[in-house]
Amino acid sequence: MDDVDSVQAQIARNMLVSGDWVTARLDGVPYLEKPALIYWTIALSYKIFGVHDWSARVPIALSALALCWVTAAFGVWAFGKRAGFYAGLCISTCVGLFLFTRVLIPDVTLTFTTALAMWSFLCALDDEEPHPRLWAFLFAASLGAGLLLKSLIAIVFPVGAAIVYLLFTRQLFSWKIWKRLHPFTGTLVVLLIAAPWHILATLRNPPYFVFTLHSGPNSYHGFLWFFFINEQLLRFLNLRYPRDYNTVPRLYFWLFHLIWLFPWSVYIPAVAKLSFKPTDRASHARLLCLCWLGFVLIFFTFSTTQEYYSMPCYPALALLIGSAMATENIWVRRGTRTLAVIAACAAIAACAIYWNVRNLPAPGDISSALTSNPKSYSLSLGHMLDLTLPSFAYLRIPLLLASIAFLVGALGNIRFTGLRAFLASALMMVLFFHAARAAMVVFDPYLSSRPLAEVLLKSPDGALIVERHYYPTSSIFFYTNRSALLLNGRVLNLEYGSNAPGTADVFINDAKFANLWMTQPRFYLVCAQTSLPRLQSLVGTANLDIVAKSGGKILLTNHPLPNAATPGSQSGS
Repeated sequence: MDDVDSVQAQIARNMLVSGDWVTARLDGVPYLEKPALIYWTIALSYKIFGVHDWSARVPIALSALALCWVTAAFGVWAFGKRAGFYAGLCISTCVGLFLFTRVLIPDVTLTFTTALAMWSFLCALDDEEPHPRLWAFLFAASLGAGLLLKSLIAIVFPVGAAIVYLLFTRQLFSWKIWKRLHPFTGTLVVLLIAAPWHILATLRNPPYFVFTLHSGPNSYHGFLWFFFINEQLLRFLNLRYPRDYNTVPRLYFWLFHLIWLFPWSVYIPAVAKLSFKPTDRASHARLLCLCWLGFVLIFFTFSTTQEYYSMPCYPALALLIGSAMATENIWVRRGTRTLAVIAACAAIAACAIYWNVRNLPAPGDISSALTSNPKSYSLSLGHMLDLTLPSFAYLRIPLLLASIAFLVGALGNIRFTGLRAFLASALMMVLFFHAARAAMVVFDPYLSSRPLAEVLLKSPDGALIVERHYYPTSSIFFYTNRSALLLNGRVLNLEYGSNAPGTADVFINDAKFANLWMTQPRFYLVCAQTSLPRLQSLVGTANLDIVAKSGGKILLTNHPLPNAATPGSQSGS
């Protein structure tokens, strides 16, 4: 897909081709926002399987599997086999994990390292554990790997939760506890894993030390300042420049977890009936999960937030819910009945929408039936606001699948209790995920520029120009593996790197574009269809030949092609 999905995939390819495993680049421009481990894992997948869109997703898929296993294994160790199985079932079939692993963001891998760190921490403290030093080493290694995934929060979350836990258990100043954790050796392990890349990135992208909190346009202070001050501190304080992100209102951020953990969030009230007094392994684990959950949520209450930022607390919620489900008390049974009602209502709603759109026409692709809400696109789920009732005419099959899924869930939770009801809920989610995947296929022309890329690959050679920001049509770069000139694209994520010494000269303005477009060599331009009137005013309607349209985007060229058309003579979606 366009946006961050193709950006991550293309950076990994650029690293593999260039041999520069330190500095990420997009279209020849340094991209200094994120650590490198996610790119390395994708590049390794390319090396093994070849460069494909599916092979780019292998590391994320493996991380999701590892997360589910660690959550289940942690649950078995802490609460027993049944609760561990329920915890694994919860994390593996919840909405949030499915939704936020559809794009190449490293948060699921960060969640895995966080869960492993928390389990390792508790094992290192356990009096019955014969090898606490090994678990302390694994705790440190998880922090180091996390630091290469999402920077400082990968340490802040586990360490912060651990300190809160030690405060509650009155062990923070216990020499015995710190001896078991081996903090000095652990710090060395973290540095051995994470420091080399940070040092190399700093040396290759000077200046090294800049002491300022001012973040603004036309400035370049090297990697170290941008990575730690701009991307960590100023982002937390909502002072980062460029302001290419939004934040979810605090109340919604908290309440959304009822959706992200659905269907298992109906059992959250049963968690309140559990014992958190640290008297045995199970209660110690529950208290740690509570500290872990609370620390992450409170941290983001005082910071900028996206919907998926709290993913590192999902395992804590899954463990608490799994522990509660194993008790099968009255609140668990009430949760099952509540889920039956919710699933039944969802099935009725899906059927009603299907009935209302059953005879509506569905010409072209789904983009023609969507609204535009660009102010919301800085949120990860901003495009959900584009949906309209007519757009569901393109989603008839996913609607039917979703109706069946919710019907299965409703009947299963009405008919059964305990394990059978839980398995029925899991089956409901598996069917629903298939429906969601079918819907994403329908959305592909809108969310991806792949159809335009396929046409471009079959067209005569020519230089490529992309209008505005790199992100909205980033899959063009991935599927064609071409560089491009960026028309008025010196903005947002590439603005800082564009000021770096020696960066690629790929940025052009309207005047430069008009001069290039009117020359003899062939150029192609990818832009939004809404930009066509502005482009016509720059170079004239007669000099814009449409090659293809898809998903509200358009591919133009400056010299006619066979079967091409002028803007006034071709219609499309």
